[in-house]
Amino acid sequence: MLKDIPQLQVENVIVAVVREMEEGENVWNVYIINLYPDEITGVLVSSAGYGQFEGRDVKTSVLRHMIGNISSNDYGKIEPIMENLFGLTNEFWVSFFLNKHMYDKKYIFLPESIKEENFTMVPVLGKMGVMIR
Repeated sequence: MLKDIPQLQVENVIVAVVREMEEGENVWNVYIINLYPDEITGVLVSSAGYGQFEGRDVKTSVLRHMIGNISSNDYGKIEPIMENLFGLTNEFWVSFFLNKHMYDKKYIFLPESIKEENFTMVPVLGKMGVMIR
């Protein structure tokens, strides 16, 4: 019976952290980008940070975001992220429906991976940032 359950893998969804200017200040925002040819629906994102800070274990609050639907080659803003969290592991667990099937995937930004030397052009947004596909 387990063989009857489809093993679906997320291939065309990106989570990206992008530095932007808002009201004259640098801010960091996290986006989800849909590269599938179809709309993804019921998009939910759970985010959390964890790791070591000044020699002790720390863990941020778990935040849950209902993004809704994201059209093909479009994006949704998940949340702003503070720069002082870049030293932690930042985890984004994404789930959504596509063609009547549910998908989910965990995107993990390792400590100190969100920095300018890792920037690349983020598709659809057309901005520089760090992304995981």
